[in-house]
Amino acid sequence: MIHDATKPYRPHRRDFLRLGTVAATGTLGSASLARFVHAAENNTIQVALVGCGGRGTGAAANALSTTSGPIKLVALADVFPDRLRACMQNLSSQFADKMDVPPERQFVGFDAYRKAIDALNPGDLVLLATPPAFRPIHLEYAVEQGRNVFMEKSFAVDGPGIRRVLAAGKAAEAKNLKIAGGLMSRHYVPLEQIIAKIHEGAIGKVITAWAYRAHGPVGFSPRKPGESELAHQIRNYSCFTWLNGSFIVDWLIHNIDVCCWVKNDWPVSCQGQGGRQVRDQPDQLFDHYAAEYTFADGTRLFAQGRHMANCWGFFGDIIHGAEGSGVLGEGIPDPRLYKTHVRSAENEIWQYQGPPANAYQYELDLLVEAIRKDLPYNETERCAKSCLTAILGRMAIESGQEVTFEDALNSDLVLAPDLDRLTSLDDPAPVQADDQGRYPIALPGFTKAY
Repeated sequence: MIHDATKPYRPHRRDFLRLGTVAATGTLGSASLARFVHAAENNTIQVALVGCGGRGTGAAANALSTTSGPIKLVALADVFPDRLRACMQNLSSQFADKMDVPPERQFVGFDAYRKAIDALNPGDLVLLATPPAFRPIHLEYAVEQGRNVFMEKSFAVDGPGIRRVLAAGKAAEAKNLKIAGGLMSRHYVPLEQIIAKIHEGAIGKVITAWAYRAHGPVGFSPRKPGESELAHQIRNYSCFTWLNGSFIVDWLIHNIDVCCWVKNDWPVSCQGQGGRQVRDQPDQLFDHYAAEYTFADGTRLFAQGRHMANCWGFFGDIIHGAEGSGVLGEGIPDPRLYKTHVRSAENEIWQYQGPPANAYQYELDLLVEAIRKDLPYNETERCAKSCLTAILGRMAIESGQEVTFEDALNSDLVLAPDLDRLTSLDDPAPVQADDQGRYPIALPGFTKAY
């Protein structure tokens, strides 16, 4: 499961397919108390996909592979025509009998999400899979229009965005809408079982948790002739902080989330460090990140991210308990528990014995079943808090300060203001390169990150 660190790391399908009441900045309009239940005469759930890249295509394939009743894809939306065409071709080759997406329901542009959502009926399903910066905007509109939602991680890139997501989740609850989030590890059966064992005390009280994602460099595509600055940045969204929230938010979120699940808690503060040591691509990425989170009971979570060539690599979580340890999390398909901190075969006390599991499919199976049976289903708050934990790490690393969970939640710093006013790929990008082609990069000790 360890990526060859000598090669550029480009996310593949595994990567893509996988608080209380809070005042929100931005508005959802008045939260209607109408309760939406899918009730089409033929019981067919209609689906729209917003964001037609690899992850969106995978999510649509999972939705169309559910078996609880009739389902069909009726609308696609993206800012790039070529991505929409590729998605259409890919899905049509696999699900021709579940596709009803004529040209008039293939929408391109920054307002395409509205048109795709409007093509549905109340109680239908929209899949949101654009870069994370746009998630709060799209989620708000979907809830306003009474659509059920699958939203891919990450869910926002800053505190104000998280507050918008939380408010949308509350509005969805009032309307009886179902919302699932793309932290698919929460629905990986082997992981569910091992964490249940940990919660039952199999390795004693959890003392420390370690989240890792270390592999080769994140891929970068040079700007094409005639390509606008905004288009270039969106195509390279993994490389620009305003779009993806940073590597620790969009890439390390799964294993940070799993560690919080193990602890059954959220951290109260974080301090950390990171920088840009070897990366020379013209973008905003640090190439190494280290965040030390503290929980209310004083125990720690240490999250380490690195994307450099020719370095040690590991993708997973290590859990230390008072009486044993575990290796689990995203990147570890066969999680295991041990009776000591030495993880060897003779010390193994548990491993999964069941049939193969597919978390990507299962998370859509659960959502579609909840829609059909009108079951309570709203993962918004948990997903938002996991995302905020990752954002808290970025804030601490980029600022060089200790930052509290409440600091992160209440921050008014917006990484990319006025995204909902974009109308064209020719609009100015939220960040601009200097005359030497260099983009602004955080400087710990100087950067205001929250």
